Amino acid sequence: MAAEIRILARGLGFPEGPVAMPDGSVILTEINGGRITRVGPDGTVTRLGPAGGGPNGLAMGPDGMLYLCDNGGSRYVPGHFMGQGPSDDYAGGCIARVDPATGARTVLYTECNGRRLSAPNDLVFDRHGGFWFTDLGKRYAGHRDHGGLYYALPDGSSIREVAYPILSPNGVGLSPDERTVYVADTESARLWAFDVEAPGIVRKQPFPSPHGGRFVAGLPTFCRFDSLAVEASGNVAVATLVTGRITVFAPDGRLVREVPMPDSHPTNICFGGPDMRTAYVTLSEKGELAALRWPEPGLRLNFQR
Repeated sequence: MAAEIRILARGLGFPEGPVAMPDGSVILTEINGGRITRVGPDGTVTRLGPAGGGPNGLAMGPDGMLYLCDNGGSRYVPGHFMGQGPSDDYAGGCIARVDPATGARTVLYTECNGRRLSAPNDLVFDRHGGFWFTDLGKRYAGHRDHGGLYYALPDGSSIREVAYPILSPNGVGLSPDERTVYVADTESARLWAFDVEAPGIVRKQPFPSPHGGRFVAGLPTFCRFDSLAVEASGNVAVATLVTGRITVFAPDGRLVREVPMPDSHPTNICFGGPDMRTAYVTLSEKGELAALRWPEPGLRLNFQR
């Protein structure tokens, strides 16, 4: 029997980046509107701090602050629920620190190796206190920026290019033993793995890998991959656009399960609750936050309270 899906909040502007908080609330981003938003256990929606930019992925850091991937903003037009290229005031993306109480933001990184960050998308902290993040790259009418995988420290002192270029890197997550960092590529709908040798350092695969990643899995039908979360077992749950599912792959690429969502664009998933079996999913076509009982526990993230 399919799990009951509860809608916790509606009327959100392309929600992404959910973070399960210890009080039962979820803090997420609204890319359309530039907001960081708290959804209470009772469904109360509270916008935190001033709106701006293109807030995308969020993660809790070792200091109790939230860390934000800001894609710089997208242009939203009537009749389209997805952004139509960069916003008119787009000047690049950034990584920022966010106060979870007030929503106040402090910019940490705007470039790496002298190259402006384009559209930072998702991030995950390792047990050492650093974080891996993806930059999706911006898509324009006639071209697109390259994307990449990066590693940075939360004090603003160090940022490192790990793999570049990658077509459209989106979701990022770590295996339970942190020996593997997973990256979901949107346009190719492929899940890649990078073998971690040390914080921010990976062992790259040789040609013909396009970026040094190790291919894990894909699907035979047209779809696009968005963000991901890792189960305690090590399986990888990928938010799958167009087909409207959460697709779960084993580390060896086997298809474990597909969980249908009531939306064509489930974009992000995170786990919370006392037993880590509550899955929170952002439904971005309808602008909703959903919750459901998951078949097995999710991996508790580093610094998740």
